[in-house]
Amino acid sequence: MVIYRPLTRSELPDDTASLARTLIGKIVVRELPEGIASGRIVETEAYVTGDAAGHGYRGMTPRNRSLFLEPGHAYVYLAYGISYMLNVSSEMPGVGTGVLIRALEPLEGIPIMRLNRGIERLRDLARGPGRLAQALQIDRSLDGLDLCRKGPLWLATDEHQAGDIAQGVRIGITKDADRPLRFYVKGSAFVSGPKSLNG
Repeated sequence: MVIYRPLTRSELPDDTASLARTLIGKIVVRELPEGIASGRIVETEAYVTGDAAGHGYRGMTPRNRSLFLEPGHAYVYLAYGISYMLNVSSEMPGVGTGVLIRALEPLEGIPIMRLNRGIERLRDLARGPGRLAQALQIDRSLDGLDLCRKGPLWLATDEHQAGDIAQGVRIGITKDADRPLRFYVKGSAFVSGPKSLNG
């Protein structure tokens, strides 16, 4: 079994865009009854203060309250009634900003992910936010979890260097769509979205 170190809250930048970049190369660890499943973050999107596309834009609600916690907490929501999305709260308590984890490169527990996803192809197990949530059995029961401590879901580091990190516009939004707040590992086969956006 691979040994990872939990990412500490003090290692998280207090700026949302900086956190989105910092999380590239870090690891999402999911502890399940059938074993550990993990993946390296290869793509993120930042949703900053005053961002019309962000869930915290209109203030706190019972649904989005986890987004307003101190940095490093899980905000999990259901998109379009179909797919769960994993976000990391990013700034001081009371500020509703976060980072969407868009794609992972699978590391551990690949048979678990294949079973959860119902597919074999490694590249497609966690390429996209809905797919990665399905692969790791992430749902609303994990909303509000502290990701900076070991538990059912947490963030880890193994001092891996992410390589060349590219920046571009976010995917699948209509409000504030031209902001370059998407970060990804250039050349990674596990990044989501069309090839035209991943050059």
